[in-house]
Amino acid sequence: MRLKRMAYGHKTEHRLRVRAQVVLHAARGRSNASIARETGLHLDTVRRWRGRFAQASLPGLNDRRRCGRPVSFTPPQAAEVKALACRLPAETGVPVSRWSCPELAREAVRRGITTFMSASTVRRWLAQDAIKPWQHRSWIFITDPGFRLKAARVLDLYARTWQGEQLGDDEYVISADEKTSVQARCRCHPALAPGKARAMRVNHTYGRGGALAYLAAYDVHHARVFGHTGPGPASSRSCTWLPRS
Repeated sequence: MRLKRMAYGHKTEHRLRVRAQVVLHAARGRSNASIARETGLHLDTVRRWRGRFAQASLPGLNDRRRCGRPVSFTPPQAAEVKALACRLPAETGVPVSRWSCPELAREAVRRGITTFMSASTVRRWLAQDAIKPWQHRSWIFITDPGFRLKAARVLDLYARTWQGEQLGDDEYVISADEKTSVQARCRCHPALAPGKARAMRVNHTYGRGGALAYLAAYDVHHARVFGHTGPGPASSRSCTWLPRS
């Protein structure tokens, strides 16, 4: 019963289904040559799977474990590359502001950690690590002497306060911005939907429909976005207060 389920099951892998069908044909008394013609397999392949099934039953139809490709890098080498990523490039004399995967690969070869290493190998090692101490966060030094006063106005509006007074129920704050010169393009030919063993196809030719300006406003207290598209340039303010009507 298990052999028939494997041979005709819809969820069975194709290779296991074919191997099970070979065994079922053999159980019906067919020769290896006739089984090979029926299944489209080589005669030696039919002999191999019949023999494997006779030796180990159903488990014999599975692929044997393989040793695989030998390991190219050792765990200490991976640890040395990760330790190098945690150091500042200036400490090693490399004239870059921060490490990139190609730079780390070249530095590992220069230091003799390995004779050859690709940037994709470094990228894979760093992505697999759970801690990732080499990630960085940027910040800026405030140089504007009036920054405190300007920031206080914006923060007060976020707190629904203007010039020391609370905003009313009919007043709200929006944060607005614009994106100008958005190219309006239309494809000259329709895209083809993905099919069996074929990705979706999009033609690269397009026609220009001019430029648009997209304006968006974010209601900071109700988490709503209002968008509008205009045909020409427009000006915007980072924060706007709507007075009482």
